[in-house]
Amino acid sequence: MLLGAHVSISGAIHLAVDRASQLGCTTFQIFTRNPRGWTYTKLKQSEVQEFVRKFREAGYTVAMAHMPYLPNIASPKKLIYEKSVKSLVAELERCGLLGIDLLVVHIGSHLGEGIEKGIENVAKAVNTALDKVENNVKILLENMAGQRNSCGSRFEDIAQILSKIKNRSRVGVCLDTCHLYAAGYDIKNHAAVEATLSKFDEIVGLEKLYAVHLNDSKGGLGSGLDRHEHIGKGYIGDEGFKAFINHPSIRDKPMVIETPEDEAGDYSTDLRKLRSLYQA
Repeated sequence: MLLGAHVSISGAIHLAVDRASQLGCTTFQIFTRNPRGWTYTKLKQSEVQEFVRKFREAGYTVAMAHMPYLPNIASPKKLIYEKSVKSLVAELERCGLLGIDLLVVHIGSHLGEGIEKGIENVAKAVNTALDKVENNVKILLENMAGQRNSCGSRFEDIAQILSKIKNRSRVGVCLDTCHLYAAGYDIKNHAAVEATLSKFDEIVGLEKLYAVHLNDSKGGLGSGLDRHEHIGKGYIGDEGFKAFINHPSIRDKPMVIETPEDEAGDYSTDLRKLRSLYQA
């Protein structure tokens, strides 16, 4: 089971590997830099070498990086869009240096300019970044939670973006369970999971699914609320997660939690729950 958490790089980027190992993770996700700003420092060669050394010695085969919070590759605002594309290019380069093969990207918001405009911008951003960076890193478009003006909450939107990508071998999808549920795709039980993943296969194609974010939802079905909850404590529940993570198209994918760490529990709590639901 490729199961892990989004771990901190605080102190040094290679410490993320230690934190993942301490949690018993078999995969993990990181930000390669401070996610709350536009500026960043270049990775030092010594940092990269130590990350790669620890990654290999710990026996990891796959990890993900996540784009910072500020970029919006669907934005109609010229300055924000250009900065967002620049960030995407930089993250592709940084992932290549670190040996991280999967880069998760929020599809973003069209800010009221219309879904078609947003989809065009996303596809253009991805094409530009892939043209500029030649490596083995795949961009994974993360489904959105149905927020107002969001692009990529519907499978049809994701399929439309993918149809406009020139180098499709380097682009795939990361499905977030909270976002799925909030956007109106039911995964509360076996039948619902089957129906939703069949729909995804029909519209997007399960062969484009490379990774999964496992988060329960504080909002109800179709709420449009992107609020993560502990596994089994939200509207999706234990039954839904058991059906989802054991589905043939999901169970061998890298799965990462981005759940809260509060008085109700932490990463260890949620990883333990998911391991108990996984059927060997």
